[in-house]
Amino acid sequence: MLRLGIVGLPNVGKSTLFNALTSSKAAAAENYPFCTVEPNVGVVEVPDPRLERLNELVKPKKKVPAVVEFVDIAGLVKGASQGEGLGNQFLSHIREVDAVVHVIRCFDDPDVVHVMGPVDPVRDHDVITSELALADLAVVERRLEKTRKTARAGDKDAQAELVVLERVVAELDAGRGAREAGESEEAVKFLRQLGLLTAKPILYAANVNEDDLASGGGKWLAQLRAAVQAHHEEAEIVLFSAKFEAELGELSGDERTEYLASAGVSEPGLDRLIHAGYRLLGLQTFFTVGENEVRAWTMHRGGTAFDAAGEIHSDFQRGFIRAETVSFADFARVGSYKAAGNRDWCGARGGTTWCRTATFCCSASTSSAGSTSPRHRSCVATPTRIPGALRPGPCTPPRPLIRRRAPSSGSRPAPVRRPRRAT
Repeated sequence: MLRLGIVGLPNVGKSTLFNALTSSKAAAAENYPFCTVEPNVGVVEVPDPRLERLNELVKPKKKVPAVVEFVDIAGLVKGASQGEGLGNQFLSHIREVDAVVHVIRCFDDPDVVHVMGPVDPVRDHDVITSELALADLAVVERRLEKTRKTARAGDKDAQAELVVLERVVAELDAGRGAREAGESEEAVKFLRQLGLLTAKPILYAANVNEDDLASGGGKWLAQLRAAVQAHHEEAEIVLFSAKFEAELGELSGDERTEYLASAGVSEPGLDRLIHAGYRLLGLQTFFTVGENEVRAWTMHRGGTAFDAAGEIHSDFQRGFIRAETVSFADFARVGSYKAAGNRDWCGARGGTTWCRTATFCCSASTSSAGSTSPRHRSCVATPTRIPGALRPGPCTPPRPLIRRRAPSSGSRPAPVRRPRRAT
């Protein structure tokens, strides 16, 4: 499950965004600083019209969408690392998230109090970036002291770790994020293990008014883009209006569609935020389809059919043989997996086949007894393309593998009798 942590200054729309995302009033969103004290956690369904279409075609007993978890913490202020405001005591709650959503105020409203006075997205960006860097610096310095002692003793792993940590300290002292120090895959993996916030992918949510939402941004948004580029951040900026999203959340059906059209947008900003999180982390959706349920799953782009099987269940991956796939477009065109198989639109794929989005595959694995397990058969959304995959064919399960039982550790094999020589 994708997990996103929401950060920002007090009173910039974080809690309003959280409430709109989760369709609840769980987070306090009053017009005064530090109205959020305890962290709020909410689980949100990932919007996907393909899942709705599959549900209409298959008519299963239940529909299970993919979900995203959002964590909203108290606002940070300048000097939070020294205890200003509520301090940075709540940052520990988002050290385990996959990415950080930084909410920045990009609208001017005298009725909404700003904790630092006039609206200035560049200043707000720099304050939060600095406070996250200082919080990470405290973590790195504690680790650095221990690593130096181990490195002096001749430990090669500690010596390699020391080089990365010293590079991280240099980046943080310069006001940049720890992600700049990840020059190799090993270094990036190590930084993620430390839970450094500035090493995580970041996504900016610009809270604008309704007029700027329709026009695609205003002067404040242009300033924010310039600040992000100045810090060499490869981060996407998603426009949303917290006030508009809160009002939209109270509508449904045609009223919701008309309200979106009146604002000049095609989809809610919350949907755009979730989709941007998927793009940021390189994720894609695949589906399982059956009479009991239609379910959406999440996997990394570039993964294989074998990886997709592991997202469903470890046993499913352990006994994986092959997957038979059909694209979403073909499935939606004929309305069933059987009809797609009759037209030879199903392709059998091996475990090393790469997967793209919006494809189904009927997979089969073997149980411990050697027979194909019915509970391991389902339609999975994983389009595939890679040389070496099996040729397309009808949607039929593969022949089960025959596995011979190994003798138990306690029993001895029967002695082999040799024929006597003739005298």
